Amino acid sequence: MSDDPSSAPKLQVQIDDDVAQGVYSNLVLLNHTENEFVLDFAFIQPSNGRAKVRTRVISSPRHTKRLLQALQKNLERYEERFGAIETSGDDEPVFH
Repeated sequence: MSDDPSSAPKLQVQIDDDVAQGVYSNLVLLNHTENEFVLDFAFIQPSNGRAKVRTRVISSPRHTKRLLQALQKNLERYEERFGAIETSGDDEPVFH
């Protein structure tokens, strides 16, 4: 078997129309056990203070680490193309 990534079979992804619309999230709650990570993507209205979970993603630790690496790489590419993403002190992540 070759190590050449171009020889790997092409992945075909199917997506339902309602899923393709996506959902907006401005908050993510993270929890984990030894065997899985749970990411609850939520929307919080600034004037309300209540968050509603829009979707939950459950992932293995290995896949979660690959997701983190992919996000880091894509943020680097984004900033190379569009400039640095500025965050304010209010945007610091909260850890429990």
